[in-house]
Amino acid sequence: MRAVSALATLMILLTASPMVRAQPGQAPNLSEAGRTRTNFNADWRFNLGKIDGAEAPDLDDAGWSHVGLPHSFSIPYFRATDFYTGDGWYRKSFTLPAVAPGRRYFLEFEGAFQDARVYVNGVELAHHRGGYTGFPVDITRAVRAGHNVVAVRVNNEWQATLAPRAGEHVFSGGLYRDVWLVTSDAVHVPWTGTRVTTPELSAASGRVAVETEVRNDGGARADVMVETHVVDDRGRAVATLPDARVSVEPGTTMVAKQLSAPIARPRLWSPETPSLYRTVTSLRVAGAERDRFETEFGFRWFEWTADRGFFLNGRHRYFKGANVHQDQAGWGDAVTNGAIERDVRLIKNAGFDFIRGSHYPHDPHFAEATDRIGMLFLSEAPFWGTAGFRNAWGASAYPPDAADRAAFDANVKQQLTEMIRINRNHPSIVVWGMDNEVFFTEKETLPEVRRLLKEMVALSHQLDPTRPAAIDGAQRGEIDRLGDVAGYNGDGASLFPNPGVPNFVAEYGSTMEDRPGTYEPGWGDLPATPGADKAREGSWRLSWRAGEVIWAGFDHGSVAGKRFGGMGMIDYFRLPKRQYYWYRNAYAGVAPPAPSVAGTPAALRISTSSPTIARADGTDDVQVIVSVVDALGRRLSNSPPVRLVIESGPGELPTGRVIDFAPDSDIAIRDGEAAITMRSWQAGVSRLRATSPGVKDAVATIRTMSGPAYVAGKTPLVVERRYVPFVAPVRERAGDGTFGPNNPTFASSNAPGHSSQLVNDGNPATYWAPAGEDTAMSVTIDLERVVEVHALTLSFPQAAGYGFVAEIEDRQGNWQKLVEQIEGQDDRRTRTVETEALAGRQVRLRLRVPPGATAGLADLQIIGALRTE
Repeated sequence: MRAVSALATLMILLTASPMVRAQPGQAPNLSEAGRTRTNFNADWRFNLGKIDGAEAPDLDDAGWSHVGLPHSFSIPYFRATDFYTGDGWYRKSFTLPAVAPGRRYFLEFEGAFQDARVYVNGVELAHHRGGYTGFPVDITRAVRAGHNVVAVRVNNEWQATLAPRAGEHVFSGGLYRDVWLVTSDAVHVPWTGTRVTTPELSAASGRVAVETEVRNDGGARADVMVETHVVDDRGRAVATLPDARVSVEPGTTMVAKQLSAPIARPRLWSPETPSLYRTVTSLRVAGAERDRFETEFGFRWFEWTADRGFFLNGRHRYFKGANVHQDQAGWGDAVTNGAIERDVRLIKNAGFDFIRGSHYPHDPHFAEATDRIGMLFLSEAPFWGTAGFRNAWGASAYPPDAADRAAFDANVKQQLTEMIRINRNHPSIVVWGMDNEVFFTEKETLPEVRRLLKEMVALSHQLDPTRPAAIDGAQRGEIDRLGDVAGYNGDGASLFPNPGVPNFVAEYGSTMEDRPGTYEPGWGDLPATPGADKAREGSWRLSWRAGEVIWAGFDHGSVAGKRFGGMGMIDYFRLPKRQYYWYRNAYAGVAPPAPSVAGTPAALRISTSSPTIARADGTDDVQVIVSVVDALGRRLSNSPPVRLVIESGPGELPTGRVIDFAPDSDIAIRDGEAAITMRSWQAGVSRLRATSPGVKDAVATIRTMSGPAYVAGKTPLVVERRYVPFVAPVRERAGDGTFGPNNPTFASSNAPGHSSQLVNDGNPATYWAPAGEDTAMSVTIDLERVVEVHALTLSFPQAAGYGFVAEIEDRQGNWQKLVEQIEGQDDRRTRTVETEALAGRQVRLRLRVPPGATAGLADLQIIGALRTE
C-alpha cells in the first residue's frame, strides 16, 4: 500500500492540515483551505477516433465507453504486433461545490501517449508532446462552481519532431497513467518544485539541503517564511532547518534554499537497507500556513570509476540488473501502481539489485517502488534508435530533414528535463540515461546525434549536478565517450573490454523462449569479454566494469513480433520462466521448483498475489493465477483450455468479466498455468470461478477494501471487451528491407584492427579479418529480430574467388543453409546472391579464402522480410 501518493514525493504536492481526501466517486470539498490531492481516475468516457467538437461541455457522450484510468487505446492487448494509431477522446464530469477566490486548481497527468490537448469546459488549457513524462495543467481560469467537464484528446501517431522517432516496442495511445485533481493556495509549491540533496555525507554524518520553489499566483506581493523539518520513516524529527524568507511578486516564482546542521549517523539507503527520510515543509505568510508538503529522499553516495567499477556508500558493488519494459498482459501499458510494485519485487526476489528503465521514463511510482523495495535504478530518456523495420517507428533516430531538427531537439530536451525534475529526489536513481542505440540513424545525421547527446549531457548536469549522465547503447557510432558513463549493449561487452571510461553492460542475453523455457542463464556476449576464462562462469566481471544488465526482465509487446518481444526471464502474464529460477538460485540462493510434468488433470486451482485490492481507484490490482493439478494437488504441465469468470462482485478483467485461455493462442495457458490481473472500481467481494472440460472447478474470492460500495443488481458491470488483435491496413505493412547494419556481431576470431564490428559498419574500405591461426573462419550477425532471408549482399576485401556458406539459425537452434558458393565460382568483390527463404535471428557466414587473397569480409547485408508472428 502506498505510504505516500505517487507524485507526493516527486512533485511535492501534499496537503496543508487538515488534508481533504475524497473516496473515488465522491466530490471533494475543494473550497477548504490547504492543499488537496484527489485521485481522478474513475468514471471517464472514452471514444476512439477523430471527433470534431468533442471538447464541448454539452456534447452527448452517453454512448461512449465507460472506462477508468489507467487506460490504453489497445485494451485488451496481448502482444499483437500492430496497434491503432490516431485520436482517442476522454471526457469526465466533475463537480466543484464552490470556486473560492485565491484558490488554484490543477490536473496532474502522470502520462499521456503521446500528444495530448486538455480542455476544461470547452477551453483549451494545455498541449503536451511526449508520451512518457507527466505534466500539470492549471485549470483555474476555466473551472466554475457546480458542473464541469474535462476533455482530453490524445493522439499516438508518429511525428517527425517528437521523440522517440524509432523503437521496437509498441506505441499504444491513451491516458495510461494516473491523473490527480489538486487544489492549493495562491502561494504554493508548483509542479516538481523541490530538490533535496545530502551534501557532506559520510557514514558518520550528513547534511540535508533543500531548494523549494515558491509560486505566488495571488494579486499582491507575498513575504513567505519557509519552514522545513527532517523526519525519519517512523515520523521522528531528526533535524530542523533554518527558516528561509522569500519575497515573491505576483505571477512569479522564487527559490528558497535551506541547509541543515550535520545529522549524526544517518541510516544509509542501499538495496539491502532501503532507509528513507522525508522533509516536511510549510509556507507561511503573516504567520498563517498557506501550503505544506513532504518530500521523500534517502542518504547515500555513489561513485562510478573507469578503473575500479561502481561504489555505493564507499563499498565496491558489481551490480546485476535487468532491463524492464512497462507493459503487461491484457492491460498493455496501462498498469497500476500495485502491478509496478510486483514487477520490481519479482526482479529483486531473484537476487538482482539494478533495473534499467528501458527505454523511456517510467511511471513516477516506479522510482518510488525502487526506493522502498531497494533496487538501483537507471531512468532513461526516450531518445531511441533501432534498425530493420519498415514501419513508422523504424525511422532514423535523428531527423534527416533539417526542417525538423530544431523542434526535435527541443522535444528531446523537454522530456529529459521533465524526467529529471520528476524523479530527482529518489535515492535509488544513480544515473540518468540519455538514449538507447541512437547510432541507428541516417549516416549523414551522426554528427547531429553526437551534438545533441553532448547538449543533453550538459543539460543533465545543469538540472542535477549530483548524478552522472550515461550514453546507453554506445557500442557503435563513436558516442561512448560523450557522457560520464558508457552502457554497451550486446557485443559491446566484447568490443569494449576496458574502454577507459566508467562503463557497464547495458544489455546481454536476449534469449527468445516461451515459458517454461530452459534452465540456463543465457549469458550471450559476456563470456566473449577479452580476458574472460570461458571455463569459469562469471570471469568477465572484471574490476573496471560496473555491472551487467540482462535483456530482458519481462516479455513485452513489440512491433518486431511476438518472438522478439519474448526475451524476458518472466513472461507477459508475469509468470517466471525457468531462466528466472536459474538466476534466483544463483543470486538469491533459492532452489528452483521442480519442473512440472504431464499427468492426469483432476482439478484447477486459483492463487492470487494478494487476498485484497487495497483501493478501488486504478492504483491497485491483484494477479490471479490458474493452475492445472492432479488428484493429489500437484501442478501439471498439461495445458487445456481454461475459462476464468467473475461470477459476482465488482471485479474487472481486461476482457470484461470473462477471459478464455488456450494453448497456442495470444491469451495463453502454458506449462499448466495461466494468469491475468484483476482490478475493481467499487469496494466489495468478487467471486471468481475457473473451469475446464473434464476437471473440477476452482473458486476464489478477492475483497476490494476502499472505495464506493458495490451493490449487486445496481452497480453497473463492466461490458465485455472481446479480444481481437488489431491488424494494420495493408499500406502500413512491411515488405522486404535491408537488415544487419550496425547490429551485434560475433566471429570465430579477430585479427588486430579488424574486429567483427567492421563487417556491418557500412564502410567497404574496412573489413573483418580472422586471426592468422583460424582455420574455421566465420562471422555472425545477430539481426535482433526474426527475419525471413531472401538475399545477401557481400563485399570482400578484394576481387577474388572467395567461397562461403551462409546459414541461418532456426527457432530450434539449428543452423540451416541459406546459400553456398564454392571457391572460384564468382570473383567479384561485391555480390548479391539469392537465398533459400528461411527465417531466423542470426545469420552466419563461413568463409573460404582462395590462395593469395586477404582473409576477411568487408560488408554483409541481409535482405528479407520481418517476421512478426
